[in-house]
Amino acid sequence: MKTITLQAHFDGKQILLDEPIELQPGTRLLVTIVSPSETEREEWLSYSMQLLGKAYGNDEPEYSLGLIKEHNPEYAEYERR
Repeated sequence: MKTITLQAHFDGKQILLDEPIELQPGTRLLVTIVSPSETEREEWLSYSMQLLGKAYGNDEPEYSLGLIKEHNPEYAEYERR
């Protein structure tokens, strides 16, 4: 079974999805209540992932070793970890 995570909120009467999705009647759902501090954390993680996606996306150029101005002698040590 494929699992999809969607953002939602409670308006005081019902749970409302924050993004549209087509569901069939009888579709089973899991609901996780997130505390406000966790909501903020999730927003920061989501934002960070978006920025990482931009920084390391397919349109980002490859940089050659010739562009390195100062060699890091500990690089090989980090590479093994």
